[in-house]
Amino acid sequence: MAKNRSRRLRKKMRVDEFQELGFDITWTFDASVSEADIDATVDKFIDEVIEARKLGFHGGGHIEWEGIIATQTIGKCTEEDIAAVKAFWAGQKVTQLEVSDLYDIWWS
Repeated sequence: MAKNRSRRLRKKMRVDEFQELGFDITWTFDASVSEADIDATVDKFIDEVIEARKLGFHGGGHIEWEGIIATQTIGKCTEEDIAAVKAFWAGQKVTQLEVSDLYDIWWS
């Protein structure tokens, strides 16, 4: 059944053109990685991938990290965003890298 919703309601409900797609990520740093290197690597990830692609990362960790990646404004992450995240972590000293498929972050 089709629903006629006003723009205001669609925005409030985060549906249709206001839908937001994001994805989850987890990784574990190798035991050989120092505290300073962990900090530098995460900072590099934020600078080179997250900020450069106008994404946002909400998460944290120490040796084991987990979080969600979405856009900084209302929008949809893309398969290219996932590929950029995977490419960055492929060159780092991490194990157990897991990146989910895109999903609706409000109505998953």
